Amino acid sequence: MQRLAKHAAALAIAAFPAFGQAARAADYYAGKNVEMLIGADVGGGYDIYARVVARHLAKYIPGAPNIVARNMPGAGSAIAGGHLFRVAPKDGTVIGALMPGAIMGRLLDERASTLFEPTKFNYIGTADSGTRVCMTHRSSPIKTYEDALRQKAIMAASQAGGATRDYEALHNHATGAKFEIVSGYKGTSEIMLAIERGEAAGLCGLDWSSLKSQKPDWIRDGLVNVIIQDGIDPEPELTKMGVPQIWPFIRNDLDRKAVELVLSQQLFGRSYVVPPGAPAEVVAILRKAFSETMRDKDFLADADKLRIGITASSGEKLQEVVERVHASTREVVERAKRVIEP
Repeated sequence: MQRLAKHAAALAIAAFPAFGQAARAADYYAGKNVEMLIGADVGGGYDIYARVVARHLAKYIPGAPNIVARNMPGAGSAIAGGHLFRVAPKDGTVIGALMPGAIMGRLLDERASTLFEPTKFNYIGTADSGTRVCMTHRSSPIKTYEDALRQKAIMAASQAGGATRDYEALHNHATGAKFEIVSGYKGTSEIMLAIERGEAAGLCGLDWSSLKSQKPDWIRDGLVNVIIQDGIDPEPELTKMGVPQIWPFIRNDLDRKAVELVLSQQLFGRSYVVPPGAPAEVVAILRKAFSETMRDKDFLADADKLRIGITASSGEKLQEVVERVHASTREVVERAKRVIEP
């Protein structure tokens, strides 16, 4: 009887912390506002993804906080990254939606912002690990990738650190494409207007899912030529359309490894982070909530309406990928730096 009594007491003591932790989890976010800080302009692909995530995420956070989206564009999300790292509260009340270029910048760009260290963020998850494309307008003489290897084309791009500029340069250096890069556009929405006005033939570095969500009429009405797909693995829909991958056009093994490093950032294409120093319990709450959101039928229905693809990965996997790419060999890193320079 004494042994049974001691065993029962031990069970009660063991159960209490779990109950207390659950109660604290529910209380922690109750009545709070959470900011979704979006490192991109309003109306672009990153903005569309982040806002639909924000609409559904609170459902799975104990305490159901109010999530408010706010845009902080600039320098390929580096401004938002610096704010998260140095200014934002470290208590899980600010979640950042960062472009892959901001996470890869310290590795690949000597002029990249030193305001934050990507490996020290706490990664909550990624909503998509999609494929990027190069595309041209129907009016352009560049109809295929072989055309881009033979004749020049003006391609619009954002500022340094943006995927559009980096990927257009990558194609020039690794495959011999003849893209003339005109950079300085604020984001993909502005770039698409430039293409419609005839200022540029097209762009590279745009997620296939973003093209489908931002310009479904371009695809439906045949106004766009998708000339190449950039991804570690082939994208089934693009492959069915006859769009080739970049790999057959790369000229040597070192360039292939460098391109693989650059393209690996797409594995965390729509990543969400909280600042370093956030309590481990809070990071665990947000990771669990994010994973549950990615399976939520209402969220997936919203994503389908917006024509955005969801290929989610967990925060734990994302953290591992970021740390692995930042541990790449010096030779590959140095070549990767060169291939994304205009």
